[in-house]
Amino acid sequence: MAQGLRGDAVVAGFVERRAERRFTGTPRLGLEQWADLAADVLADAGIAPHEVDGLCCGGDPGESSMFVPATIAEYCGWKLSFAERVDLGGASPVGMVWRAAAAIELGACEVVVCAASMQPRPAPPRPQPVDARVSFGASSNAWGSPQAEFDIPYGNLGQNCGYAMYAERYHDQFGWDERSRAKIVADQRVSACANPDAVWFGHPVTVDDVLASPMIADPLHMLEIVMPCNGGAALVVTTAERARHLRHRPVAITGFGEYLTHKTPTYAPDLTTTPVGPAAKRAFAMAGITPADVDMVELYDCYSITVMLSIEDSGFCGKGEGMAFVRDHDLSYRGDFPCNTHGGQLGFGQAGLAGGMSQVVEAVRQVQGRAGDRQLARHDIAYVSGTGGIMSEQAALVLRGL
Repeated sequence: MAQGLRGDAVVAGFVERRAERRFTGTPRLGLEQWADLAADVLADAGIAPHEVDGLCCGGDPGESSMFVPATIAEYCGWKLSFAERVDLGGASPVGMVWRAAAAIELGACEVVVCAASMQPRPAPPRPQPVDARVSFGASSNAWGSPQAEFDIPYGNLGQNCGYAMYAERYHDQFGWDERSRAKIVADQRVSACANPDAVWFGHPVTVDDVLASPMIADPLHMLEIVMPCNGGAALVVTTAERARHLRHRPVAITGFGEYLTHKTPTYAPDLTTTPVGPAAKRAFAMAGITPADVDMVELYDCYSITVMLSIEDSGFCGKGEGMAFVRDHDLSYRGDFPCNTHGGQLGFGQAGLAGGMSQVVEAVRQVQGRAGDRQLARHDIAYVSGTGGIMSEQAALVLRGL
């Protein structure tokens, strides 16, 4: 077993808001959203609020761009011995969970809340202008950054462009089977249609439907691209000893990995091999298992090509074999390779940072046996991935039920 986690830290509870394209509630401050998620996840686990001594967050709640953990702790009335703000884009939720587990195993704390929310906030009295570069998907847009100097001025500033580059290069090297990419979307939509909280609940699609949808960034079609929505999610991580006396089956965090190689595709070492490979290898080694041992995979899926590359690089098949693998397996919750059993973000929706949290939540839900109509028969071991930027920052988790 690789040096790392012992599995003494567990996820004890979760909460997830319904994905909504059109928000039906009342706009609230980001701090209120965070505090409400925290209260609900602690109630789900059966832990009192005063027992919280750690938190992990990502981004900022909107009311503060600095000292974010302290701002949240103050608002929630917590006294913390561990606080972390994770800045890994869509990989942040996976990063939050393993950092919480590591802090608990080190004895720094015993109860850590990890949360992310994306719901409307009240408009301030004097709204600030939005940087147009950010509106179109730029991130490192400040003077002096390589992206600001060499990418943004030439129009290469959005995620669609970057992921299309990955897809184009992948198919040029390994073959042009676009139906396999579309099948990922269709299979995951089967699972979304079994999830009443999914934004695409009740809307199945076929491979032909996906390929007939408008081309957004060649070769990626509209239905291969995630749907932004409103929502939120939270997890509570605690000690295995404490969790034995709580409400739900403890889900041990037994392995993790994290790997970063670049910020933008312009500087990617290889557009067909992604950072999730080394992250997955470390996670599986730490957990003492192989990819063949897992009962489900919950793979970050901002685009169909992200899933294809993650299946290969995580070790479920060889490089360039992903298209055949997808053709030969059923990726729905009813299939022989359950992938994104909640529908994935392509079927459930992407509520900002909480989009990546949905994969971790679904893994915990399945392992705890709380997935309702889409509950898997075998649900003891889950593999989860997270992806930030444009295949830039990737992380992996192995979760096991106790």
